[in-house]
Amino acid sequence: MKFNKSPRLTLVAGALALACAASGSAQAAAKIVINNLNVPGVGFNDQTPATPVGGNPGTTIGQQRLIAFTHAANIWGATLTSNAPIVINASFVPLSCTATSAVLGSAGATQVFADFPGAPKAGTLYSYALANKLYGGEISDAPGPQITSRFNSNLGQPNCLAGSSFYMGLDANEGTNIDFVATLLHEMGHGLGFQTFTNGASGAQFANYPSAWDHFLLDNTTNKLWVNMTNAERAASALKPSGLSWTGPRVTAAVPSVLSATPQLRVIGVGASSPAGDLYAVGEADFGPKLDNSPLTGQIAQVALQADSPGSACTPFNAANAAAVRRNIALVSRGTCGFAVKVKNAQNAGAIGVIVADNAPGAVTGIGGSDPSIMIPAVRVTQADGARIAASLVQPNGSVAGTVGKFERSKTAISGADSQRRITMFTPNPYQPGSSVSHYNTSATRNQLMEPSISADLSHAVTAPTDLTMELFKDIGW
Repeated sequence: MKFNKSPRLTLVAGALALACAASGSAQAAAKIVINNLNVPGVGFNDQTPATPVGGNPGTTIGQQRLIAFTHAANIWGATLTSNAPIVINASFVPLSCTATSAVLGSAGATQVFADFPGAPKAGTLYSYALANKLYGGEISDAPGPQITSRFNSNLGQPNCLAGSSFYMGLDANEGTNIDFVATLLHEMGHGLGFQTFTNGASGAQFANYPSAWDHFLLDNTTNKLWVNMTNAERAASALKPSGLSWTGPRVTAAVPSVLSATPQLRVIGVGASSPAGDLYAVGEADFGPKLDNSPLTGQIAQVALQADSPGSACTPFNAANAAAVRRNIALVSRGTCGFAVKVKNAQNAGAIGVIVADNAPGAVTGIGGSDPSIMIPAVRVTQADGARIAASLVQPNGSVAGTVGKFERSKTAISGADSQRRITMFTPNPYQPGSSVSHYNTSATRNQLMEPSISADLSHAVTAPTDLTMELFKDIGW
């Protein structure tokens, strides 16, 4: 470890994933400089002709990419304050991609600093850009870029997310594509400090220093902060779905105005264990109407097996399944095709809502995807809960039980928050490198910019009452 104005640690593994000219500059309250690392003809310098779209006037792919980057940088620059420029190394490179999933980008701080004048907490790591802000100027004797970012050049290829592309418009009107500005805002957020430098998989602190985050991460099952835990305790905490809460006062104060009441499914019928019905935790869909305070009520009908789509609703419903779900809530299984495909097929068959049951064990999460033509709500339940609901639909004599489902919102709980109304972090089991801990929980509604995937309903806001990212930044010192 080299010491100059403060302990400085070169961050060798700090990038987090999401799932023109040689450089650009965003002028604002905090100056953000974009350092384009792509060679001529590649990435931000791609000369392939492009049609202006969504307020982006660029006429080549490279120009549009850099204009979108500058637009996103201006959003952050107008929100933050710092006396030191924030320099971001940026490039398009091939990243992991399959027909059904892709890493959109990655970004992280290049260095971290501790025990400098202006640091809010002693013996604690702060990202380079935040350390500069707190110090009041350039903190390093050997200045360099504060953030390194990379974006997936494979996106748009037929074998990458079924050919989905980055949408280069500045108006958040991406349709079925992926909003590049939202992706940029997300990745810049990581580099600006939306990440812990403690290894969530092992619980080990980077260079034996706690991260600024560790002072605010609370295991709500043991009531211990990460900064006070052993490595083993932190590693266990990172595997507790909804078990890790953010205790920062700024975020907690804003939660009730940003997040909605928790969505839930109430099942009433022969198989329910109480007259009021059984309650199930659900994840909401990114597409279609959101659940509101007027419950959607209907009889639940399970989609039966059909040769071309065994219970998964991946093809148009046959006559029997269409008759079963018409004017009812369809229960379908996850797998084989995208969520939006299943819900659209159920809608076309006359269903008024859809319950998607997971096909593997795990905690409940939201439903990703995009289709503006979907007009019915959909929720997702765990594999175990799906099996319980399916069992409740049939009476002991084999006849249909007439089980009723209600899509509703809790009168007391807030989505994505614990019982104390503190937002929870993304802590799936098994651990997901690059995603776990350093994102908000996917159960949050409305969807947040710093969840581990870019949701189709995101705006470009980074502040309350739309988004909690800047509130967390205020908690750590921005």
